[in-house]
Amino acid sequence: MGIEICIKRVYDDYDVRDGTAILVDRLWPRGVRKHNPNVDIWIKDIAPTNELRKWYSHNPKKWVDFKRKYIKELRANPALERVMDIVLSSQKTTLMYASKDLKHNNAIVLRNFLAKRLNIRR
Repeated sequence: MGIEICIKRVYDDYDVRDGTAILVDRLWPRGVRKHNPNVDIWIKDIAPTNELRKWYSHNPKKWVDFKRKYIKELRANPALERVMDIVLSSQKTTLMYASKDLKHNNAIVLRNFLAKRLNIRR
């Protein structure tokens, strides 16, 4: 079967098939309890920096530039090793995020970056 990386909103229903669930947002999501069964690990340092997050402000018109800037941050981010170790030690990893935008969020960029870096099918 191999290693699988998925993404999912933290507000969606818990499913045991999600595997290891990593919250990849810098801020804890509103309305979500700290001891949430959807989240196994919170690695806030893998999220975009506060400066990039505020600049982007979930504006789809900035999506292409956001992706480029976030990938640049990821390449220099020490938290990336921790995330890669978790992905490689799990059959399935789900990157959890809070954004309402299902097509433009940091989890998508991170999943694609990890899949390419680790040569994993998405």
